[in-house]
Amino acid sequence: MANGVFHTKYGIEINLTHEDLGHEDRPGLLAEITRSVGERPRDLLQCLQDYKGGSCGCAQADKSSWMFVRRQRRDGRLTLVAAHLPMTHVATPQESDRHKAMKERIARTASRHGLDVQVEVRSTDRRIVTDVLISGPAARVGWEAQYSPISASTAHRRSAHARANGIAPLWITGDPASALIDRAPWARVDDVPWQRIVSPLAMIVRGGVRHLQIWKCTPASERPCPETGQVCGRFHSGWFLPALCIPEERSTALDELVVTSADGEHLPLRIRDRSGSRRVSHLWALAADVYRWRELTGQTDAPAEATFDDEETLSFTQEDLDGTCRYAEEGTFVSDPRPRRELASATGLRSFDHVEDIRRPQSRPVRLQLTENERRVISIQLRCPPWEIGPCINGLPLLYHQQTKNLLVSYSPKKPGFF
Repeated sequence: MANGVFHTKYGIEINLTHEDLGHEDRPGLLAEITRSVGERPRDLLQCLQDYKGGSCGCAQADKSSWMFVRRQRRDGRLTLVAAHLPMTHVATPQESDRHKAMKERIARTASRHGLDVQVEVRSTDRRIVTDVLISGPAARVGWEAQYSPISASTAHRRSAHARANGIAPLWITGDPASALIDRAPWARVDDVPWQRIVSPLAMIVRGGVRHLQIWKCTPASERPCPETGQVCGRFHSGWFLPALCIPEERSTALDELVVTSADGEHLPLRIRDRSGSRRVSHLWALAADVYRWRELTGQTDAPAEATFDDEETLSFTQEDLDGTCRYAEEGTFVSDPRPRRELASATGLRSFDHVEDIRRPQSRPVRLQLTENERRVISIQLRCPPWEIGPCINGLPLLYHQQTKNLLVSYSPKKPGFF
């Protein structure tokens, strides 16, 4: 891979293996080229081979000749590398319809429950536009309906900007592989057509909402010890999906989350994974669970998210400038040490020697219990993981929604985008 880029503004070649980048007369150059793409011109940095008129393989892989500079750990050292930016994505008609339908559903639900609703709200500095801003007694929640591809850095940057403006960001997506998952406060629903989104049928939150579980590791425990796999006699806690709770918790509906996130019943939480101090997971949880978690851990505020140690210095190998672009040889880049997104296992597992008042009533009891075999059969029919199968808020199994598909044929809601 090339170890340099071309700076289109200054008309200079930059060597990323030199501490001064090959230009000791420009002390602020490093800070400039490592800025987020959203904060500087997209065409600021160009592939050297493309600049010199050579054939670059990025064009055949839906990548542009424009580049960005990132930090990457190689052989235990933190270095600078250049990577191609993706082509600018234009939302397809299907993505646009679902986007408008989701905005309409969120706004309609909030308005029906007496909350203040604003659509397409621009921030005071006019840098970002919030899809739906809902103001409730406890919080101002900025809903972002994301049905087109988005980078993790963009979601993180826009979320930070929303918080700086006193808005709690909440990203809603139907894609289980979306880059925004666990990079910002999020929720995931089924990926369905826009007609289903604006229909009166319930939409269940499949990911992004978890419940706190606390148990003592004894021979009678229904869960194995997350530390040793054997009985240790200590107390453990973690955040689980509703169907994996013991006893099982009720799933949260999208319309319900619209209201509870604004009235303070559900709160956003960022927690670090026990397997790595830099791994951060985002989730929404019941306020009672969040307060209990903070009592156990002593955390009064969300931990800061960081991808690299602030004190870690960059390494420069002082190589000669090589402008050859070997895009096909770049391979898969994993700069973020977080685990795979949206895992079914517990998140933020902690262990304690003593926990007071461990017994508490189930916060959201369900009305119908499913056996493991029933859950497995339904998951095959709905083509989803077994842990996503659970009772709806009205006590009916999720198979009910599969059986109501015939109702959708005769139901013709208006085209989304007209409030």
